[in-house]
Amino acid sequence: MTNHRVIIDTDPGLDDAVAILFALNSGRFDVLGLTTVAGNIGIDITTRNAGRLLGLLGRQDIPVICGAAAPLARPGIDEAAIHGNDGLGGVVLPEPLAKPHGYAPFWMAEQLRASHAGSVDILALGPLTNIALLLRDHGDAARRIGRLIVMGGVVDDKGNVGPHSEFNFASDPEAVDAVLGSGLDVTLVPLDVTRKVRASVEFVQALRGGVAGNAAADLIAAYFQNGRESRPLHDPCVMLLALAPELFEVETRKVSVDLSEGVDAGALLAGSVSVKIAMSVDAAGALNLLAEGLVA
Repeated sequence: MTNHRVIIDTDPGLDDAVAILFALNSGRFDVLGLTTVAGNIGIDITTRNAGRLLGLLGRQDIPVICGAAAPLARPGIDEAAIHGNDGLGGVVLPEPLAKPHGYAPFWMAEQLRASHAGSVDILALGPLTNIALLLRDHGDAARRIGRLIVMGGVVDDKGNVGPHSEFNFASDPEAVDAVLGSGLDVTLVPLDVTRKVRASVEFVQALRGGVAGNAAADLIAAYFQNGRESRPLHDPCVMLLALAPELFEVETRKVSVDLSEGVDAGALLAGSVSVKIAMSVDAAGALNLLAEGLVA
């Protein structure tokens, strides 16, 4: 089976870290690089955490490329209360094997221009600032993206920042507006789906045994909100949809983005831009596939 050639744009983050471990360990992705963005916590920490995950698995062949340190037009949102001051809930990982290099939007453009058009997907796990800068500064390269699968937004469920706004989109509404209006092949994975994918204590215990599985188990355990199940495994859902779209039901909705300064900045509104949005998931099947990739 041909591996999916991907760039992972990320702000690790506990659930980002699990998603990255899955992508690296499953053997189903050809990861060209990890591009980082400020999101769950500051850019220095998200970049270090990306390198630490690669160091854990000995993947010095994959570069880390530092990206946007702030949203396009407004202050960021700090999620240290959920992810810890280190972004990983106190889970100890080795230091990076190599220093980050380059600048993410420029590096993405280089990779896309050097590849056949449509052959590289971008899996976006954090705010969309890097993608918006890629579109703004390297539009010809951005048009060569295959699929852009994005964890972000909320449709019918409640928000986790404002009443109808989700963290990634609320962090940089202007970037969301630019990306959704770009004409790229975008699929959103919103809270409506990710909240259905949660790990049990038994699921976590079954991951243990290998390097990736042990680390993922520790990370998910740090992400528990009670003694029974984890918080939603938001970002792994992006990887799962990339591999197994049949686990999801995807609809096309017409949307716009709330660009106000209010509590729902970044919220998806009824509008005129057609976007593919995953609206339901086979949660058991998704968890099974996640476990398979983490213990492979």
